[in-house]
This record gives sequence, structure tokens and C-alpha cells, in this order.
Amino acid sequence: MRKFFTVFLIIFCIAAISRAQEPGIQPPSSWPALTASLKITEPLDFCGEPTDLGSREVRERLEKELLLTIWDRPQVILWIKRSTRYLPVIEQMLKENQMPDDIKYIAIIESALRPHAGSRKGAIGFWQFLKSTGEKYGLKINAEIDERRNIFASTRAAIHYLKELYQIFGSWTLAAAAYNMGELGLESEIVSQKTNDYYQLYLPLETQRYVFRIISAKLIFKDPERFGYRVPETDLYPPLQFDRTHIECFQDTPIHIIAQAANTHFKVIKDLNPEIRGHFLGAGMHSLLIPKGAANGFHARFKQLLKGWLAENLERVYIVKEGDNLTAIAERFDVPLPALLIWNRLDEDRPIYPGDRLVIYPHKVGSDLDSSPAD
Repeated sequence: MRKFFTVFLIIFCIAAISRAQEPGIQPPSSWPALTASLKITEPLDFCGEPTDLGSREVRERLEKELLLTIWDRPQVILWIKRSTRYLPVIEQMLKENQMPDDIKYIAIIESALRPHAGSRKGAIGFWQFLKSTGEKYGLKINAEIDERRNIFASTRAAIHYLKELYQIFGSWTLAAAAYNMGELGLESEIVSQKTNDYYQLYLPLETQRYVFRIISAKLIFKDPERFGYRVPETDLYPPLQFDRTHIECFQDTPIHIIAQAANTHFKVIKDLNPEIRGHFLGAGMHSLLIPKGAANGFHARFKQLLKGWLAENLERVYIVKEGDNLTAIAERFDVPLPALLIWNRLDEDRPIYPGDRLVIYPHKVGSDLDSSPAD
């Protein structure tokens, strides 16, 4: 066992050295000393509100979060690489709403700028909204759409929420703390402890760390090389580029039709519109992002493709018979059960009944398919 471990360690070291020689990748020997990273002499603030580094206790709390952050090098590198894709959107919306630019760092520590980030408590998206809070601030959240994953809608909701918190507490630092723990909880602690100084409040441990995590992210983004992060501009992820289009769906419409009309793939539409859940758009008006340049002729293509899809569906309807079940139907037509569920937006655990009509795309259309239109 010891021999195996020694061989593994040698191979790992050789791979690490080889990787370190690639352009833009630094070997560990070139990283700044951790103690040097903690030598912060310049004044610090969050949204213009000073952080008292003269307090040994405050400095200790900041050093802890800064060390934990800079040591998680893969995560920070991904922060930096994603920042060019999403931060320009957030920065512009903050500017338009006369909000401090530092607010953007909340999204970084909340989700690492990942649209599908989720927590054990059920918080989702860039700004980690719970369902109840997201709906309160105008986000559409249902089985078909979850706007917590939409960078524009969720940032608009976060701005609204944080503005209200600032009006309540008169401090962006306290507003950030309330964003983490809830305004009622923070108000109660302020009243009980007889102070409204975030740095002197005894709060839930996560909230006591929260603003220091934000400031740590701010420090790194202000001067990445100081902390050993040298990410070449060519390695940064490209900014969002898109055309925005509006379509009205009169019934559930498959996303692959939208992708074809936009001359792209299903995955591209889902990536540009992470708020869409599943394989269909529900009935109603939708604002969608499509690849840059795809808007020209999109609606004509969409109309034609949708017409063809509807006609095809009318010819591929199977009427459920007594004794049928989904597994047996899938086997009969030699199609995957998951595909059958997707085509008909079904739940495997939901029963089907005689007379139900299912759309099926078998390899060969058999006589069991009913050619009459579905109701």
C-alpha cells in the first residue's frame, strides 16, 4: 500500500509540474505567501461604509475569510473567468438603479455566478432566492419557468429587495446582513443587543461571516495578481451575446422547434434561457434570448416549423386502451420510456386512463396509432 501511494504521489507531482508549465498556469512555488496576502494596509469599505481594521477582532474575522477564499483557488479562478460573462449585466443594472457597485459581490459569494446554483434550504439561482422571497419580488417560479435562474429578472428582484432593506436599516452593510438572515431576524437582534453596528452584533455564524466574505471577494477582484491569480484575458469566458425575441405560444411548444428556428441547438437555447424548465414552453407570451444574429427571419421560420410539428403530431396519436401502462406502451413502440414521458409531459407515477391520447414517435408508425386529430 505504501509503495502504491509513493508511486501515485510521484505521478501526481510530475503532472502538476507539467500543468504548471502551461501558459497562464502558475506553479505553487510562484503563489504569494499566505501571510503576505494578509498584509492589508489600505482602508477597506463595503459600499462606502468603512471596515474598522483597527479592531483586532474585525481584522481577525477578515483574515479568516480571506484565507479561506484565496486558498480555494479553483473556485476563485472560475469566479474571475465567469465575471466577464455576467458582471457587466449586473454592473449596468446597478448603475441604472443608482446602487453601489459593491453589491455585485453579493452575487459572487451567493452563487459563484452559476444560474443553477442551489442550496439545501431551496434557494436557487444567481442571487439565491427562496421561492417565497422570489415571488414576493416579482419572479415567476412554477413547474415551467424559474426566473431565479435568469440573470436579468433575478438581478432586478435583488435590486428591489436590497433597496427595501437599505430603507429599513439605513446601511448597506446591514442590508447585506439582512439579505442573508432576513430582515425580521436582524431587526430583533438590533433591538435586543442595543447596537446597529454590524461588526459588533452577535448574529448567526453564517451572517457574522457574510460581509467579510463579500469584502474578501472585492479585495481579490480589485487586484487578482496580488493574490496570485493571473488569468489571461484570452482565458476569460465571453460576455453574453444574444438577440431578444418575443413569441406567443398557443399551446405547449417544444424547445427544439425554437432552436431550429434560431438555427441552433436545444442546448444553446437552454443555456441562454436557464429559467426554462423541461423541454417545452407553456402557453403564453415569452421573451427569449437567441444567438446573436438569429433574429433575422426567426418568426417566419418558427411559424413554418411549428405548423409542420403540429401536423406531424396529429398523425402520431395513440389512444390508451384498457390494461395499458406507460412501460408497456413504450415497449410496444420500441421507444424509451423517458422519451415517452417528455413527449407528453407526463410523470411516470401519474396513472393513465383508457381514452387518453399520447403522442408517440416510433421508429416505424404502426397500425395501433390513431390518425384522427387529438382533442
